[in-house]
This record gives sequence, structure tokens and C-alpha cells, in this order.
Amino acid sequence: MKPNLLFDLGGVIMDIEKSRCVAAFKALGLEDADSYFGEFSQQGPFMLLERGDISVDDFHAALRPHLPAGTPDSAIDEAFCRFLVGIPEHRLAALRRLRSSHKVYMLSNTNPIMWRSTIRDEFTREGLAREDYFDGIVTSFEARSLKPDAGIFRYACRKLGIEPADTVFIDDSQANLDAAAALGFGTILAAPGRDIFTDGTLDSL
Repeated sequence: MKPNLLFDLGGVIMDIEKSRCVAAFKALGLEDADSYFGEFSQQGPFMLLERGDISVDDFHAALRPHLPAGTPDSAIDEAFCRFLVGIPEHRLAALRRLRSSHKVYMLSNTNPIMWRSTIRDEFTREGLAREDYFDGIVTSFEARSLKPDAGIFRYACRKLGIEPADTVFIDDSQANLDAAAALGFGTILAAPGRDIFTDGTLDSL
């Protein structure tokens, strides 16, 4: 049994839906909104924000020329957060149980807008805080690197004090899992439509 579990967030712990975000930005007036969003990664200023290359203010400034004059920053943030559907409470309970037998960590490609609002709030469903569910957390904008780049995994190992050989990485992207496996991590694919918290996948860990 490997002592460390390293979870992705979106598509594993938190349900996400790209189409909701695309529709929200189209409603704001962002032409070609589809071109900015992939299933596992973003493009343009969305990617730069997620990788920590630009600030939130710079992100807003980059989008303003493509939106109707006077569009408030709050409307941009709200549309962006439509990507996130939410965290079912049974997954929060499962994370708490897993911490009785493992060290539980999170490694997420995310951005400060979602991280400081919707993501933070979704972890309060049981009256706890996001940090109460994990022994350590790494975000892409903090690490200045995005999965599947090897750099973010090496950063996670340094910050969290873990070794790949002692860690199972759980993600919904096969490309991310392949990158982790190349560094020596064990891996589990959380395939779309599959809830690994209820289907028995985690029971044997």
C-alpha cells in the first residue's frame, strides 16, 4: 500500500462542465469563447492565469478588449467560475476517511479567481475549510507550471515532501497520468462519468 494519495481537483473531487463556462462567456459577448477552453487545459489569458504568468488584474485587462465596453470584472469572474459544478458531500466525507490511513494531497491546474471563491466555498459544505481535507496542496498558479509538465510534479514533491514511489496520483487526464508515471508515481484514471469515491476504486488503497 502506498502511503500518499495525490488527487486532482476538477473532474475527480469537483464536478466540472466546460459548456457552462463557454455559454456564460458567449452571453457576455466573448467571440470564439470555445477556442479558449479544452477538456483538460485552457488557452490564451486563461492558460497564462492558470500557470501564474499573469495576475488577476492582467487577466481582466487582457479580456476587456474582447468584451462589450463596461463589462465588470465581477461578471468575468462569475462566467469563469461557471466551469465548476460543485463537490458532492460524499466525496468530502471520503477524503476525511482516507486521511485516517493515508496522507492525502491535492495537485490542481487552477487559477486564483476560482481558488479564492467557488473552490474555497465548495469545501465548506461540512462546516470545515478546504485545508482541513488535505495534508498539503499545490496549485498550478503557485507552482508556475501546468500538468502534464514534469516541473509541477517535481515542485509538488519538494513542497509536500513526498516521493513518487510512495504516491498514487489520481487524475481524469491520461496525459497527466502518463507524465506522473514517467516520474515513478502510481496512477489511477478517474474516467469521465466514473465516481471513484463510490465505485470501490479507493477501497483497496
